[in-house]
Formats: sequence, C-alpha cells, structure tokens
Amino acid sequence: MTLAPDPFRSATHGERHSAYTELNDRGPVHLVRQTRSRSIWLVTGHEEARACLIDPRLVKGGGSATIFGHRLDPGLLAATRTEMLSSDPPDHTRLRKLVSGAFTMRRIDQLAPRIQEIVDELLDALVDVESADLVAAFAYPLPMTVICELLGIPEERRGDFRTWSSLVIDPAVSGFETFAAAAEALVGFVRELIAIKRAQPADDLLSAVVAVRDGTDRLSEDELTSLVVLLLIAGHETTVNLLTNATYALLTHPGQLALLRSEPERLPAAVEEFLRFDGPLQVATQRVAGETFELGGVTIAAGDSVLVGLLAANRDTSHLPGADVLDITRTPTPHLAFGHGIHHCLGAPLARLEARIALGSLISHFPHLRLAEAAGDVPVDDAVLINGLTALHVATRPLPA
Repeated sequence: MTLAPDPFRSATHGERHSAYTELNDRGPVHLVRQTRSRSIWLVTGHEEARACLIDPRLVKGGGSATIFGHRLDPGLLAATRTEMLSSDPPDHTRLRKLVSGAFTMRRIDQLAPRIQEIVDELLDALVDVESADLVAAFAYPLPMTVICELLGIPEERRGDFRTWSSLVIDPAVSGFETFAAAAEALVGFVRELIAIKRAQPADDLLSAVVAVRDGTDRLSEDELTSLVVLLLIAGHETTVNLLTNATYALLTHPGQLALLRSEPERLPAAVEEFLRFDGPLQVATQRVAGETFELGGVTIAAGDSVLVGLLAANRDTSHLPGADVLDITRTPTPHLAFGHGIHHCLGAPLARLEARIALGSLISHFPHLRLAEAAGDVPVDDAVLINGLTALHVATRPLPA
C-alpha cells in the first residue's frame, strides 16, 4: 500500500487542514509509515476515530510502547510514563480514580474568580500596546499560571518549565537526545516539588496528590512523578492552543466575531465549536493493535500503531455536513477534541472554563482586535501531537482613518 501524504509538518494552518481534507476524501484510514516490524496508521474518519477510542483491541501498552520508550533510560521512562494516559485497565482505572478524587469539580469551580483576575491582569498589560504576540502575552501565561497555582508551584520555579514542556510533549519533533535531556530535567524539577510538599503540605492539588501517594490507596513513586508531569504538561499545553486557535478563527471569520460580540451568551457553544473546528490536538496519543482486525477497509495487523486523527475527524464532512465551516450557532457540536471513552481528558472542564473567561474578556477588552499579519503568514507548530500556532501577532487599536 502507498504511504499517505504527511499532514503533520505543514507550513501554514490552512495547509494542515487541507492535507487532512485530502486524506478524508481518499478514505477514513491511511498508512503513514511502514517499517519491517510494523505499520503506522492514521485514522481520519469521524466514525472510525470514535470507534478506535473505545476499541479494547487498541491498547496503550505502557510507557515502553510510546515513542522512544525503548531507548529511554528505564528509570526515566518509569518516572515519566507510569501514568493513566499510557496505561490500560486495570492500572488505568485505579490511577484515574485516584486522580479524580483530587481533581474535583469543586476545585475547578472555585478557580473562576482567580482565572478572571489573571485574565484581567494580562489584558490590562496590553491596553497601551499597539501590537503583541498573543501566544506569549496571553494564551501561554494564563493556563500556565492557573495550573501552577492549582498545583501549588511557587512562581520562582516556573521559569524553565515552558522549555522542558515544549520539548517533552512532542518527542518525534524534538529528537531523542533533546527529548531525553528535557525529560530528565523535568523529572528532577518534579521530584524537588514533591519533596517540598511532603515537608510543607498546603491546600493545593500537588499536596493532595502527594497525600494519595502516602496514603492507604497508594501511588508508587513513579506513578506520582509521572502524574505530576502529566498534570503540568496537559494542564496548560492544550489550553494554550485552544485559546490561540479560537482567537485566530474569530479574527479570520469577522461575521462570527461580530455575532459573538453582540450575543455573548453564545460563548459556551462557541467554545465547543472552536474545539471542533480547530482543536488543540492533531491526534490522540498512540495506540497499538493487540490483535489483527479490519478498519475502514484496511487490515490493521497485531502490533501495528494507530494514531487517531482528532483534528481530521472533527472536520469530516461525511459525518457532519459543513464541518469545514466555522459556525458558533451550530447545535449540537459533536467533536472528539478531548478524546472519547476511558481516556477522555480529565481536565476538559478546566480548559472550557478558562476558554470561556479568556475569550469573552479578550473580545470585550479590545473591540478593534485584528491580525497584525496576513492570515496565511501565521506560523504553525511543527508537530505531530499538538495543533497550535507558534505566534499570533495581533493589533489592538483601530485602523488609521
């Protein structure tokens, strides 16, 4: 079978979506890489993608099944990948239950006033600025501040984390040596934090997670460090891309922006449409076929890797007519941006809350907000997992008369 075009490393946002559209026009399942021992498949059709996310024949297989898992130092692998996202039941069930007990809706709901404060502080800093990179000035610092405050990470310890996170989240792009060095630094950072919380517990999520580790229903030390790494990275990376992609979508669809300004009560539904139309992830984390089976007219062999294309599935016009059109009045808004099934994103409610507050405040603060560069020049992240912009330069003042 001929290899399908690689949609991941596209030069512009439009090219990325065009590549996925072309793949969906060809069919729902595509061979994207082949070695002597296995094939790597990309699933782009919505129905097939949704089915894969709950198919017990597709397993995570633990940390060793992840990219570079076979090359990484075993101790470092265990300290970063012994978490629920890389696990299957019953380990996944136990880990998720323990985390859910600490990551409660009560904590999330109580964050709303503080999120609004952070948003207002960041936007006030932009009032006297003619133009700014919205990623650096707003979309990144908001979720980073929120997750660090939720976990209880001191402000002075947040400096290096952004670099480590960006390198760890997409190893295929970082390369092994760079990825391994960043993972080692990140684990060292997390272990220091855990030691602080053991010595001086506080009313924060990290202290609560440490208490789970040291309680009767225990996390192992590797499970604890892996969990904190996962919460740190997943707690901000996807929200950065959600905010940036949503803002880009609004600024390139002025009719939709005007509608949302005039009817702000549409914001919750609009966030769901942003997630569907241009979600923060290209694919779900890798799965491995535990047995041979048929999918979308092709044979997936035991041992093959399967990437579920969330971005492509959400724009599959055979499932949702007009899926390639942004429509904040759309209802319902079916999407897989946060996954589906047992691995559905635990932090989805927090991401939605941050997006509603951030986007509503952004368009309210800056009635003349617009792109400061041509839409086609906005750079996308060279990535396999994430779908985001490396920068989004915006102007905040009205055009000269």
